Parts: sequence; structure tokens; C-alpha cells
Amino acid sequence: MKRLVLIGAPGSGKSTVGSELARARGLDFVDTDQLIESRENKPITDIFVVDGEPHFRALELEILKEVLTMQDVVISLGGGAPISDQAQAQINSSESTVIFLDVSLATAAPRVGFNRDRPLLLGNPRAQWQALSDKRRPIYEALANVSIKVDDMSVEEIISEIERALNEQG
Repeated sequence: MKRLVLIGAPGSGKSTVGSELARARGLDFVDTDQLIESRENKPITDIFVVDGEPHFRALELEILKEVLTMQDVVISLGGGAPISDQAQAQINSSESTVIFLDVSLATAAPRVGFNRDRPLLLGNPRAQWQALSDKRRPIYEALANVSIKVDDMSVEEIISEIERALNEQG
């Protein structure tokens, strides 16, 4: 079984690295945020605004259950997807290899583009991002089999580091 799950804060590169890692390993790639948008036929921002965060989190948990049954896949989870106790239990029992892409605010800020629609980053986006990151970091660290500090690394370097870590694990 090959199931690699990428977790981390917004701007850590989960989608970009995930798609390239999947290509390099000959695996499928799944982005849970894209699946939610496709299933709901609207952007995540609209789901938050129109239906509310609880509805979005319920969808996210449903999608998580589905993708954790897939084989030969690289999965990019939304930043908040692994936060609930139920989600953590699902991830821990899935026998997936979980990779935490650890990123600083300085690196994430230009990637996220705080001027874009990010429902949880309204108000002071940088302060909101930092607060979310600080709250979620212990969960990401506890779930991860592999943690990579991605600041100042290219996509290729991140993938090489993931491959090295996976080879060490066997």
C-alpha cells in the first residue's frame, strides 16, 4: 500500500509538492479542497460564507474518510482537515505515511497571497495565519511520520528530502 498524506499550514506547498511527488512516484494525486469544491460546485470561500464552517468541516471529514481508503495515492489535505479528534483518529488508523510540510509565515505569505479569499484569514491575515499555525502545529507534529522544514527549498528539493526520509523508513 502506498498512501502519502501531506499536511501543513496554508502556503506550505501541499498541493504543488503533492502533485509533483505523485508524478515522480507514478501515483495518483488527490487534493481534498479541490474534491470539496468539485462536489459542492462552488469555491470553499462560498461554502464558508453561505453554508458556514461547520458544514464545510463535515464535508471535509466525509472526503477525508473517502480518500483514506484509496491506494497508490498522494493526498493533500486542507490545512484544517486533520485538526478534529475524529480526523486525527481516521488518519492514525489509516496506515498512511503522513508528511508535515513545515513553513514559516515569511515563506507562506507570498504563496498564500493574503489578498485572496481565505475565509479563516479575514481581518489581519498574517496574525490569523500565525495564530492558526501555532494552534495546529502540535497536531501536525503528532500526526507526522516525516517533518520537513520547507522554507528556502524548491519543490524538487522538498521531494528529494521526502524521498530520502521515506527510504530511511523502509
